[in-house]
Amino acid sequence: MLGACSVPGTPRDDAPSRPAKAVGYLDKADAPDSLRLVPPPPAAGSPGMALDEAVSRQALALRDTPRFTQATEDADLSFPSGARQFACALGVPVDAQRTPHLYALLERSRIDASAATKAAKNHYQRARPFMVNGEPTCTPEDEDGLRDNGSYPSGHSAIGWAWALILTEVAPDRADDLLDRGRNYAESRLVCNVHWQSDILEGRHMGAAAVARLHDNAAFRADLDAARGEVAAARAAGLKPAEDCAAQAQRLQVRPESAL
Repeated sequence: MLGACSVPGTPRDDAPSRPAKAVGYLDKADAPDSLRLVPPPPAAGSPGMALDEAVSRQALALRDTPRFTQATEDADLSFPSGARQFACALGVPVDAQRTPHLYALLERSRIDASAATKAAKNHYQRARPFMVNGEPTCTPEDEDGLRDNGSYPSGHSAIGWAWALILTEVAPDRADDLLDRGRNYAESRLVCNVHWQSDILEGRHMGAAAVARLHDNAAFRADLDAARGEVAAARAAGLKPAEDCAAQAQRLQVRPESAL
């Protein structure tokens, strides 16, 4: 794998061809069925809903703090920004030029993990916290679209947890950092006031379900194998993420107190 890399910072000769619009690895029929795999969301007046509301209140208290700033950054799933969300936890930069297979792995699995949440989202059409508490979100420009997109389960949480699991296979020695990032990436949705705690917990469940399905896909496995070599090459070249990883780590130490 290392021999397939050109000079660090230049494109790979064996970079995967990328369509104009990214597509997932899985056919639609192969996506996990969230309507079967997650229970109904907590009902109004139930203990589960009371816990969701308590965590939401604690998350709202983090507005205008560095943790809120981090949550705003975490909201961006567009690429190339999305490729960098786990760079600090991974310990190397991720981009389409230097790590093209890793970049494709994250971009394509994002689509599959998101698809894994859609059946339940569309069925339950759960109202998001900002629609209930009347408080703003960290991405006001997205609020109109979010109103028509069910809250349960959380797509961002599914994606973040899928990325965490996939990246632990790419870099097993960074597993704790990556899994911690998967957890706090989901918690950013609480801080943003766009998801309830039960949304993010079941979102992580669906992210894991998507990764289980992905392992039966030959293209996914090929990108996974190639990504391991790219990370090894980046480490050998001494490449480091461009992000301020120390500042990110400090921001992410803060959690809503009742978050599970």
